[in-house]
Order: sequence, then C-alpha cells, then structure tokens
Amino acid sequence: MRADRLVSLVLLLRQRGRLSATALARELEVSTRTVLRDIEALSAAGIPVYAERGRHGGFALLPGFRTELTGLNHNEALALLVAGSRRGAQAFGLGSALASAMLKVVDALPESYRDTAAGVAERLLIDPEADLLSRRLVAEDVPDSIAGEVRGAVLAGHKLRIHYAVVDQSPKWRTVDPIGLVTVRDQGYLLAVRSGADRTYRLSRILAAEELAEPAQRPDRVDLDRAWQDRSTRFRTGGDQVTALVRVDPVRREDLVGTAVAVLAEAADADGWLRLEVAFQDSRHAEWALWQLATNAEALAPQWLRTVLRDRAAAVGARYGMPS
Repeated sequence: MRADRLVSLVLLLRQRGRLSATALARELEVSTRTVLRDIEALSAAGIPVYAERGRHGGFALLPGFRTELTGLNHNEALALLVAGSRRGAQAFGLGSALASAMLKVVDALPESYRDTAAGVAERLLIDPEADLLSRRLVAEDVPDSIAGEVRGAVLAGHKLRIHYAVVDQSPKWRTVDPIGLVTVRDQGYLLAVRSGADRTYRLSRILAAEELAEPAQRPDRVDLDRAWQDRSTRFRTGGDQVTALVRVDPVRREDLVGTAVAVLAEAADADGWLRLEVAFQDSRHAEWALWQLATNAEALAPQWLRTVLRDRAAAVGARYGMPS
C-alpha cells in the first residue's frame, strides 16, 4: 500500500510541479506527517525530491527526472483516461486505485502528448451527475471495506458471507457463491448462486461482508453480460408486474419507455399519438410513471389504473380549490 502511495506521490510531483505538503496530503488522502515521512523515504531511495521554503514553497523533483512507465501510445492512454472517468469504479471500492492508475497513464505518455492527455477531463464528460433536465443521478455509497471483501471473494473464487437487507425485512446473514460484479447507472450488483439458485444482490444493501477460505461452487468461465441479460429478463417477467395500455404524446415517448420495464407492443393512432402496451414492476410503479407524464399520456387500461389516476388528479384539484 505504501509503495503505491510513493509512486503516486512521485507522479503528482512530475505532472503538477511544486506542491505543498498540505496539497499532497489532500491528494493522497493521508496526513501531512505521512507525506513528510514519504518524502524522506523517497530521498533515501535516491529520488531527487527537494524542498523549497517560503510562502509559495513546497516539494518538487529535479528537472528532467522521469519514471519508467512505458508501453502505451497516445490513443491507448486516452481510451483509458476516458474509461477511467466513469464512476463505476466507485461502486466496487476502486475509486482511489483508479485515481492512482490515471496518474500512471498520463505519465506513460510521451512528453509531447502529455498536455493533451491531461486535458481530457476538461474536454470529455462521461456520465455527469445530472441530465439535461437537472435530474440528479445519485451514485450509491458502498463502504470500501464491504466492497473490498465482495470484490476479493469474486476475484479469488471464494465463498462469501453477507449481511443483507431486503426491503421491508430484517437483515439476514447468508453464504453465497459469487459469480461477478455489475454496475448499472452507478448502482452496483453482485451476481451469485445460493443453494443452487441464481441470486442478484444490490451492493448498497450489503451491511457487512466476509470473504471465506472455502472455494466457491461456480463455473470456471462466465459470460457476465449474458448472465446479466438472463437475470434482467427474469426480473422483467416475474413478480407483481402489471401491464398497461397507454396513449402517449410522441414528445414524451422516451420518458415512458425509459421508465417502463418493457414495451410489449406499439402502434400509431390517427391523431399522431402513440399507443403502447408497457409493463411496470407493480401497481405503484405504473401509477407513478403515468402521473409523471401528466396530460401528455392517458392510461387506457386496466380500469383500476385509470381510476387511481383520476382520483389522484381530483384530490390535487381539491387541494388547490378547483371545482371537481
């Protein structure tokens, strides 16, 4: 762990020039005392780092010093930088490792390309925290200790004990055979097998985790994309799903489709509106989705959904003093 931090410290000084102990501590997420000890260790190892005193002082490397990190061309490094700008690594507890890796990627470039690569973050934005309608996309927070145990079991092929909280149920301990990790829209999932049956666990609902020494009972190879597609299909076609027939203004079609679990049929009406048969997770999901579309959509069936939306609209009207 310390060796990785020392490499990151050198790369920070190479790419940013002189930095204070406070700035280095902030970047490396350690104390200033730790930074000072690391500087001493680098000097003892022959790394030409020196201190500049004064108001704008700090630590710097002698001009011309270069670490030996090679093997990437310009476009390969840019591809890694773009991939690294995605927030999926946060869900798996790899955020700090990703930051360190990105420093190494930039340093691996020829000097003539380094400024261009360093500006990637300014020119390319991947998965911003809010969309064009200012709807905030909130990534789930998974403690590094839990993410590390889960990730370790997945990669080592060991069984995993998790303390898992299902909605509306008391958390329970269970032992699973981990298959892989998936991140979707900043939400992390563990694909596993428990008692011979496929299971999918949301990482944010794991309250504690423990990697066991016992080998997991799982195939040697896995097509994770196919496994996720299969589980997604089973999820969409099971449980308390409801199907609704909806008329929608074409300008709001994507809002409806993006909310629904699946689109089962679609046709155009004579007035230009679209008629879709869509599936929702349950009755509450159907009511919520149609309510968001206001007058840009109309539920044609089932009748209970029309009744619920009508009563809800009447209640809102009454609240604001409008005649029923």
